[in-house]
Amino acid sequence: MHPADLPRDVIDSSPSPQDGWLAQVRAIAQGPLAEQVVAIDRDGHYPLAVLRQFALAGAMSAHLDTADQAGDYFLSIQAMAEASRVCGATGFMMWCQAVCGLYLQQSGNPALMGEVLAQHVGGSTMGGTALSNPMKSYAQIESLLLRAQPVPGGYEVTGTLPWVSNLQADHYCGAIAAVMDGEKEAGSELMFLLRCNAPGVTLRECPSFSAMEGTGTYALKLDNYFVGADNLIAHPAKPYIARIRGAFVMLQCGMAVGVTQGAIDSMWDVEAQLGHVNQFLEDRPHALQAELDALTERVRVLAQTPFDTSKEFFIDVLDARAHGAELCLRAAQSALLHQGARGYLMSSAVQRRVRESHFVAIVTPAIKHLRKEITRLSAEEMPA
Repeated sequence: MHPADLPRDVIDSSPSPQDGWLAQVRAIAQGPLAEQVVAIDRDGHYPLAVLRQFALAGAMSAHLDTADQAGDYFLSIQAMAEASRVCGATGFMMWCQAVCGLYLQQSGNPALMGEVLAQHVGGSTMGGTALSNPMKSYAQIESLLLRAQPVPGGYEVTGTLPWVSNLQADHYCGAIAAVMDGEKEAGSELMFLLRCNAPGVTLRECPSFSAMEGTGTYALKLDNYFVGADNLIAHPAKPYIARIRGAFVMLQCGMAVGVTQGAIDSMWDVEAQLGHVNQFLEDRPHALQAELDALTERVRVLAQTPFDTSKEFFIDVLDARAHGAELCLRAAQSALLHQGARGYLMSSAVQRRVRESHFVAIVTPAIKHLRKEITRLSAEEMPA
Protein backbone atom coordinates (compact mmCIF):
# COMPACT_ATOMS: atom_id res chain seq x y z
CA MET A 1 0.00 0.00 0.00
CA HIS A 2 1.27 3.48 -0.86
CA PRO A 3 1.65 5.78 2.20
CA ALA A 4 -0.88 8.18 0.66
CA ASP A 5 -3.61 5.52 1.18
CA LEU A 6 -3.18 5.65 4.94
CA PRO A 7 -4.93 8.03 7.36
CA ARG A 8 -3.37 11.44 7.99
CA ASP A 9 -3.27 11.40 11.78
CA VAL A 10 -1.17 14.08 13.42
CA ILE A 11 1.79 12.93 15.46
CA ASP A 12 0.78 10.66 18.32
CA SER A 13 2.97 9.11 20.99
CA SER A 14 1.77 5.55 20.40
CA PRO A 15 1.04 3.53 17.27
CA SER A 16 -2.56 2.71 16.38
CA PRO A 17 -4.16 0.42 13.78
CA GLN A 18 -5.04 3.50 11.77
CA ASP A 19 -1.49 4.75 11.28
CA GLY A 20 0.37 1.56 10.45
CA TRP A 21 2.77 3.24 8.05
CA LEU A 22 3.72 5.97 10.53
CA ALA A 23 4.04 3.32 13.22
CA GLN A 24 6.71 1.63 11.08
CA VAL A 25 8.56 4.92 10.68
CA ARG A 26 8.20 5.60 14.39
CA ALA A 27 9.64 2.20 15.22
CA ILE A 28 12.78 2.99 13.22
CA ALA A 29 13.07 6.40 14.88
CA GLN A 30 12.60 5.14 18.44
CA GLY A 31 14.64 1.97 17.88
CA PRO A 32 17.76 2.02 15.65
CA LEU A 33 17.89 5.82 15.44
CA ALA A 34 17.48 6.39 19.19
CA GLU A 35 20.37 4.01 19.82
CA GLN A 36 22.68 6.19 17.70
CA VAL A 37 21.60 9.69 18.76
CA VAL A 38 24.57 10.30 21.05
CA ALA A 39 27.05 9.09 18.42
CA ILE A 40 25.40 11.30 15.79
CA ASP A 41 25.37 14.36 18.01
CA ARG A 42 28.65 14.03 19.90
CA ASP A 43 30.87 11.92 17.61
CA GLY A 44 29.71 13.09 14.18
CA HIS A 45 28.46 9.63 13.19
CA TYR A 46 26.69 9.70 9.81
CA PRO A 47 23.72 7.25 10.20
CA LEU A 48 23.67 5.85 6.68
CA ALA A 49 22.13 2.50 7.67
CA VAL A 50 19.25 4.19 9.49
CA LEU A 51 18.65 6.59 6.61
CA ARG A 52 18.39 3.61 4.29
CA GLN A 53 15.88 1.99 6.63
CA PHE A 54 13.79 5.15 6.43
CA ALA A 55 14.14 5.15 2.65
CA LEU A 56 12.99 1.54 2.33
CA ALA A 57 9.98 2.38 4.51
CA GLY A 58 9.09 5.21 2.13
CA ALA A 59 9.68 7.85 4.79
CA MET A 60 11.63 10.13 2.43
CA SER A 61 9.57 9.59 -0.71
CA ALA A 62 5.91 9.64 0.32
CA HIS A 63 5.63 13.09 -1.28
CA LEU A 64 6.75 11.85 -4.70
CA ASP A 65 4.27 10.83 -7.38
CA THR A 66 3.98 7.19 -8.36
CA ALA A 67 2.51 5.65 -11.51
CA ASP A 68 -0.78 5.19 -9.66
CA GLN A 69 -1.25 8.36 -7.61
CA ALA A 70 0.07 11.71 -6.50
CA GLY A 71 2.46 11.93 -3.60
CA ASP A 72 1.39 13.04 -0.13
CA TYR A 73 3.50 15.89 1.22
CA PHE A 74 1.91 15.79 4.64
CA LEU A 75 2.94 12.16 5.11
CA SER A 76 6.56 13.06 4.31
CA ILE A 77 6.35 15.90 6.82
CA GLN A 78 4.94 13.54 9.45
CA ALA A 79 7.67 10.98 8.81
CA MET A 80 10.34 13.67 9.10
CA ALA A 81 8.74 14.80 12.35
CA GLU A 82 8.89 11.27 13.78
CA ALA A 83 12.66 11.20 13.19
CA SER A 84 13.18 14.79 14.37
CA ARG A 85 11.32 14.00 17.57
CA VAL A 86 14.21 11.66 18.37
CA CYS A 87 17.10 13.30 16.47
CA GLY A 88 16.86 16.68 14.76
CA ALA A 89 20.02 16.07 12.75
CA THR A 90 18.53 12.95 11.16
CA GLY A 91 15.28 14.79 10.47
CA PHE A 92 17.30 17.40 8.64
CA MET A 93 19.07 14.75 6.53
CA MET A 94 15.68 13.25 5.69
CA TRP A 95 14.62 16.67 4.43
CA CYS A 96 17.78 16.85 2.29
CA GLN A 97 17.03 13.44 0.77
CA ALA A 98 13.34 14.25 0.31
CA VAL A 99 13.92 17.58 -1.39
CA CYS A 100 16.60 16.11 -3.65
CA GLY A 101 14.02 13.56 -4.76
CA LEU A 102 11.72 16.48 -5.50
CA TYR A 103 14.40 18.04 -7.72
CA LEU A 104 14.82 14.80 -9.68
CA GLN A 105 11.14 14.13 -10.22
CA GLN A 106 10.28 17.71 -11.17
CA SER A 107 13.24 18.07 -13.54
CA GLY A 108 11.39 16.64 -16.54
CA ASN A 109 14.71 15.06 -17.55
CA PRO A 110 14.26 11.36 -18.45
CA ALA A 111 17.90 10.71 -17.52
CA LEU A 112 17.10 11.75 -13.91
CA MET A 113 13.53 10.50 -13.61
CA GLY A 114 14.16 6.82 -14.36
CA GLU A 115 16.76 4.64 -12.68
CA VAL A 116 18.44 7.58 -10.94
CA LEU A 117 15.19 8.49 -9.17
CA ALA A 118 14.36 4.84 -8.45
CA GLN A 119 17.70 4.28 -6.71
CA HIS A 120 17.25 7.53 -4.80
CA VAL A 121 13.78 6.53 -3.59
CA GLY A 122 15.05 3.13 -2.47
CA GLY A 123 17.97 4.65 -0.56
CA SER A 124 20.69 2.86 -2.50
CA THR A 125 21.91 6.35 -3.41
CA MET A 126 21.70 9.49 -1.29
CA GLY A 127 21.48 13.17 -2.09
CA GLY A 128 21.49 16.63 -0.58
CA THR A 129 20.54 20.13 -1.52
CA ALA A 130 22.97 22.94 -2.28
CA LEU A 131 20.29 25.62 -2.62
CA SER A 132 21.04 27.65 0.50
CA ASN A 133 23.15 30.12 -1.47
CA PRO A 134 20.73 30.38 -4.44
CA MET A 135 17.74 30.91 -2.13
CA LYS A 136 19.61 33.73 -0.40
CA SER A 137 20.60 35.08 -3.79
CA TYR A 138 16.98 35.21 -4.98
CA ALA A 139 16.12 37.04 -1.74
CA GLN A 140 18.96 39.53 -2.43
CA ILE A 141 20.85 38.46 0.68
CA GLU A 142 24.02 37.26 -1.10
CA SER A 143 25.36 36.61 -4.60
CA LEU A 144 25.52 33.28 -6.41
CA LEU A 145 28.78 31.50 -5.64
CA LEU A 146 28.92 29.13 -8.63
CA ARG A 147 29.63 30.19 -12.24
CA ALA A 148 28.79 28.12 -15.32
CA GLN A 149 30.67 28.70 -18.59
CA PRO A 150 29.12 27.24 -21.77
CA VAL A 151 31.37 24.64 -23.43
CA PRO A 152 30.71 22.12 -26.22
CA GLY A 153 28.11 19.66 -24.95
CA GLY A 154 27.26 21.49 -21.74
CA TYR A 155 28.81 23.74 -19.11
CA GLU A 156 31.85 23.92 -16.85
CA VAL A 157 31.08 25.09 -13.33
CA THR A 158 33.55 26.72 -10.94
CA GLY A 159 33.16 28.04 -7.40
CA THR A 160 32.85 27.03 -3.75
CA LEU A 161 29.80 26.34 -1.58
CA PRO A 162 30.68 26.55 2.13
CA TRP A 163 27.96 24.32 3.67
CA VAL A 164 26.19 21.44 1.93
CA SER A 165 24.63 18.62 3.97
CA ASN A 166 23.79 14.91 3.63
CA LEU A 167 26.90 14.32 1.55
CA GLN A 168 29.49 11.57 1.34
CA ALA A 169 32.04 10.82 -1.36
CA ASP A 170 29.49 8.94 -3.50
CA HIS A 171 26.49 11.22 -2.85
CA TYR A 172 25.11 14.07 -4.95
CA CYS A 173 23.09 17.26 -4.55
CA GLY A 174 21.06 19.76 -6.53
CA ALA A 175 22.98 22.98 -7.24
CA ILE A 176 22.52 26.26 -9.13
CA ALA A 177 25.13 28.31 -10.99
CA ALA A 178 24.96 31.64 -12.78
CA VAL A 179 25.45 31.15 -16.53
CA MET A 180 28.29 33.34 -17.78
CA ASP A 181 28.97 35.11 -21.04
CA GLY A 182 32.70 35.56 -20.78
CA GLU A 183 33.31 37.55 -17.61
CA LYS A 184 29.72 38.79 -17.36
CA GLU A 185 26.59 37.04 -16.15
CA ALA A 186 24.33 36.08 -19.05
CA GLY A 187 21.15 36.70 -17.06
CA SER A 188 20.06 33.12 -16.36
CA GLU A 189 20.86 30.30 -13.96
CA LEU A 190 21.52 26.61 -14.46
CA MET A 191 20.29 23.98 -12.00
CA PHE A 192 22.03 20.62 -12.14
CA LEU A 193 22.76 17.41 -10.26
CA LEU A 194 26.22 17.73 -8.74
CA ARG A 195 27.89 14.35 -8.24
CA CYS A 196 30.51 14.39 -5.47
CA ASN A 197 32.64 11.64 -7.01
CA ALA A 198 32.95 13.33 -10.43
CA PRO A 199 36.14 15.00 -11.70
CA GLY A 200 36.50 18.59 -10.60
CA VAL A 201 34.78 18.16 -7.20
CA THR A 202 36.52 18.41 -3.83
CA LEU A 203 34.79 17.83 -0.46
CA ARG A 204 36.35 19.73 2.42
CA GLU A 205 35.71 19.15 6.11
CA CYS A 206 33.82 21.89 7.92
CA PRO A 207 34.39 23.15 11.47
CA SER A 208 32.52 21.28 14.20
CA PHE A 209 28.79 22.03 14.26
CA SER A 210 26.43 22.49 17.18
CA ALA A 211 23.83 19.68 17.02
CA MET A 212 24.58 19.01 13.34
CA GLU A 213 27.94 17.27 13.52
CA GLY A 214 26.62 14.00 12.07
CA THR A 215 24.83 15.50 9.06
CA GLY A 216 27.52 14.86 6.44
CA THR A 217 28.08 18.60 5.95
CA TYR A 218 31.00 19.65 3.75
CA ALA A 219 32.30 22.56 1.78
CA LEU A 220 32.17 21.83 -1.95
CA LYS A 221 34.84 23.19 -4.29
CA LEU A 222 34.20 22.92 -8.02
CA ASP A 223 36.96 23.34 -10.57
CA ASN A 224 35.73 23.22 -14.18
CA TYR A 225 33.11 20.66 -13.20
CA PHE A 226 31.35 19.46 -16.36
CA VAL A 227 27.54 19.46 -16.53
CA GLY A 228 26.04 17.62 -19.49
CA ALA A 229 22.44 17.05 -20.54
CA ASP A 230 22.08 13.91 -18.39
CA ASN A 231 22.52 15.92 -15.19
CA LEU A 232 20.51 18.99 -16.15
CA ILE A 233 17.63 19.75 -13.76
CA ALA A 234 16.50 23.13 -15.12
CA HIS A 235 17.64 25.92 -17.42
CA PRO A 236 16.57 28.59 -16.83
CA ALA A 237 16.33 27.80 -13.13
CA LYS A 238 14.10 30.64 -11.87
CA PRO A 239 10.78 29.37 -13.28
CA TYR A 240 11.59 25.92 -11.91
CA ILE A 241 12.37 27.34 -8.45
CA ALA A 242 9.15 29.37 -8.53
CA ARG A 243 7.26 26.10 -9.08
CA ILE A 244 8.91 24.04 -6.32
CA ARG A 245 9.75 26.68 -3.69
CA GLY A 246 6.54 26.17 -1.71
CA ALA A 247 7.16 22.42 -1.46
CA PHE A 248 10.85 23.04 -0.64
CA VAL A 249 10.05 25.26 2.34
CA MET A 250 6.97 23.34 3.47
CA LEU A 251 8.86 20.06 3.86
CA GLN A 252 11.10 21.74 6.46
CA CYS A 253 8.12 22.01 8.79
CA GLY A 254 8.70 18.36 9.65
CA MET A 255 11.89 19.30 11.50
CA ALA A 256 10.15 22.02 13.52
CA VAL A 257 7.18 19.82 14.40
CA GLY A 258 9.38 16.93 15.48
CA VAL A 259 11.89 18.84 17.60
CA THR A 260 9.02 20.72 19.25
CA GLN A 261 7.21 17.46 20.01
CA GLY A 262 10.39 16.01 21.49
CA ALA A 263 10.71 19.05 23.75
CA ILE A 264 7.10 18.68 24.91
CA ASP A 265 7.77 14.99 25.60
CA SER A 266 10.65 16.04 27.86
CA MET A 267 8.34 18.32 29.83
CA TRP A 268 5.85 15.53 30.47
CA ASP A 269 8.71 13.25 31.54
CA VAL A 270 9.18 15.32 34.70
CA GLU A 271 5.60 16.43 35.30
CA ALA A 272 4.92 13.86 38.03
CA GLN A 273 8.00 14.90 39.99
CA LEU A 274 8.19 18.64 39.25
CA GLY A 275 4.70 19.63 38.18
CA HIS A 276 3.98 21.26 41.55
CA VAL A 277 6.64 23.89 40.83
CA ASN A 278 6.69 23.78 37.01
CA GLN A 279 3.09 25.01 37.03
CA PHE A 280 4.49 28.49 37.62
CA LEU A 281 6.42 28.46 34.33
CA GLU A 282 5.15 29.94 31.08
CA ASP A 283 4.76 27.73 27.97
CA ARG A 284 3.44 24.69 29.77
CA PRO A 285 3.30 21.40 27.81
CA HIS A 286 -0.48 21.33 27.33
CA ALA A 287 -0.48 24.86 25.88
CA LEU A 288 2.49 24.14 23.62
CA GLN A 289 0.84 20.91 22.45
CA ALA A 290 -2.33 22.76 21.50
CA GLU A 291 -0.31 25.32 19.55
CA LEU A 292 1.71 22.58 17.85
CA ASP A 293 -1.41 20.63 16.90
CA ALA A 294 -2.91 23.79 15.37
CA LEU A 295 0.26 24.43 13.39
CA THR A 296 0.36 20.80 12.23
CA GLU A 297 -3.21 21.07 10.98
CA ARG A 298 -2.34 24.29 9.18
CA VAL A 299 0.57 22.54 7.47
CA ARG A 300 -1.69 19.61 6.56
CA VAL A 301 -3.99 21.95 4.66
CA LEU A 302 -1.08 23.70 2.89
CA ALA A 303 0.38 20.31 1.94
CA GLN A 304 -2.67 19.51 -0.18
CA THR A 305 -1.50 22.00 -2.86
CA PRO A 306 2.33 21.96 -2.68
CA PHE A 307 2.79 23.40 -6.19
CA ASP A 308 0.48 26.39 -5.82
CA THR A 309 2.59 29.23 -7.27
CA SER A 310 0.45 32.12 -6.02
CA LYS A 311 2.01 34.81 -3.90
CA GLU A 312 -0.62 34.36 -1.18
CA PHE A 313 0.07 30.65 -0.86
CA PHE A 314 3.83 31.13 -0.61
CA ILE A 315 3.38 33.79 2.09
CA ASP A 316 1.26 31.29 4.05
CA VAL A 317 3.97 28.63 3.68
CA LEU A 318 6.69 31.06 4.80
CA ASP A 319 4.58 32.13 7.75
CA ALA A 320 3.92 28.53 8.83
CA ARG A 321 7.64 27.76 8.56
CA ALA A 322 8.49 30.85 10.66
CA HIS A 323 5.87 29.92 13.24
CA GLY A 324 7.36 26.44 13.45
CA ALA A 325 10.86 27.80 14.07
CA GLU A 326 9.67 30.22 16.73
CA LEU A 327 7.57 27.56 18.45
CA CYS A 328 10.54 25.19 18.36
CA LEU A 329 12.75 27.75 20.13
CA ARG A 330 10.14 28.39 22.82
CA ALA A 331 9.45 24.71 23.40
CA ALA A 332 13.12 23.75 23.69
CA GLN A 333 13.84 26.55 26.15
CA SER A 334 10.76 25.72 28.18
CA ALA A 335 11.75 22.05 28.27
CA LEU A 336 15.10 23.05 29.75
CA LEU A 337 13.38 25.11 32.44
CA HIS A 338 10.92 22.30 33.17
CA GLN A 339 13.70 19.73 33.54
CA GLY A 340 15.82 21.95 35.78
CA ALA A 341 19.29 20.73 36.73
CA ARG A 342 18.85 17.36 35.02
CA GLY A 343 18.23 19.17 31.73
CA TYR A 344 21.49 21.05 32.14
CA LEU A 345 23.58 17.89 31.88
CA MET A 346 25.39 17.56 28.55
CA SER A 347 24.04 14.00 28.34
CA SER A 348 20.47 15.32 28.46
CA ALA A 349 18.30 15.15 25.35
CA VAL A 350 16.99 18.58 26.35
CA GLN A 351 20.44 20.11 25.86
CA ARG A 352 20.60 18.62 22.39
CA ARG A 353 17.12 19.87 21.51
CA VAL A 354 18.01 23.40 22.55
CA ARG A 355 20.82 23.30 20.01
CA GLU A 356 18.61 21.62 17.42
CA SER A 357 15.97 24.32 17.83
CA HIS A 358 18.62 26.94 17.07
CA PHE A 359 19.38 25.12 13.84
CA VAL A 360 15.70 25.03 12.84
CA ALA A 361 15.69 28.79 13.35
CA ILE A 362 18.79 29.54 11.25
CA VAL A 363 18.84 26.92 8.47
CA THR A 364 17.92 28.44 5.11
CA PRO A 365 15.43 30.01 5.08
CA ALA A 366 16.24 31.38 8.54
CA ILE A 367 13.67 33.31 10.56
CA LYS A 368 15.16 36.62 9.40
CA HIS A 369 15.10 35.42 5.78
CA LEU A 370 11.49 34.29 6.16
CA ARG A 371 10.40 37.60 7.65
CA LYS A 372 12.23 39.53 4.95
CA GLU A 373 10.48 37.57 2.19
CA ILE A 374 7.07 37.84 3.85
CA THR A 375 7.51 41.60 4.09
CA ARG A 376 8.67 41.90 0.48
CA LEU A 377 5.94 39.72 -0.94
CA SER A 378 3.27 41.43 1.13
CA ALA A 379 4.31 44.82 -0.19
CA GLU A 380 5.02 44.00 -3.83
CA GLU A 381 3.63 41.98 -6.69
CA MET A 382 5.61 38.90 -7.56
CA PRO A 383 8.03 39.50 -10.48
CA ALA A 384 7.20 37.71 -13.71
